[in-house]
Amino acid sequence: MSRRALLSLSLVFASTSAFAQDSHADDKIHDLVMVRLAGDQLVGGAGRIEVSVSGGVVTLKGRVENDKQKSRAEHLAKKVKGVKSVDNQLKVEPR
Repeated sequence: MSRRALLSLSLVFASTSAFAQDSHADDKIHDLVMVRLAGDQLVGGAGRIEVSVSGGVVTLKGRVENDKQKSRAEHLAKKVKGVKSVDNQLKVEPR
């Protein structure tokens, strides 16, 4: 195999490996955010909150009953190790 082909192959492997590590880190962040949200008295029963993570950026979607719950959910997500930022797309819909 040529030197150029080996270099190309090693670059592909390195980028795939980095993606796998990022994916694993995102999965871990997702799980930790979900646990924090579920365990919080103010947010836990607030409604359905969907969490997605990409590259350490957490996106919160769904509905909560008030602004305090929306702010608290964002605060809890930001405190998880590895979170770079939070995109809070939660909608406030009082019962």
